[in-house]
Amino acid sequence: MREALKQAKKAYALEETPIGCVIVYEGRIIARGYNRRNTDGNTLAHAELTAIRKAAKVIGDWRLEGCTIYVTLEPCPMCAGAIVQARIPECVIGCMNPKAGCAGSVINLLDMQGFNHQVRIKRGVLEEECSELMRSFFRELRQRDREKRK
Repeated sequence: MREALKQAKKAYALEETPIGCVIVYEGRIIARGYNRRNTDGNTLAHAELTAIRKAAKVIGDWRLEGCTIYVTLEPCPMCAGAIVQARIPECVIGCMNPKAGCAGSVINLLDMQGFNHQVRIKRGVLEEECSELMRSFFRELRQRDREKRK
């Protein structure tokens, strides 16, 4: 999760929502990603999707069955769906997202019995650090917005 936090800080430096992700296979990080939606002008440029795409290249298959994904913020519906579709068996989450999270907050797409794949979830890993990064980002964003209006 510390490596995922490093990725989130890269997003923060770009004034992007600070979400970071790493994918681990056989004990080593094979892919990293961070949020770049505004930078790339692409709604698909989420940390998880970037990391999943990179991991699939490394493994040579879209099925990431032996991997664990670490993400600083609970995945949105799109990313949760991609995690299920990639057959990733485990998702480790820093902090929850009560407004849009789909690993237990709003809905749990990672553990829906109707799907052909379910994902084990571990929540709250380095939760305070992940939460504080998000709080700091949005506090600064509100401050910048106030200054612009003046």
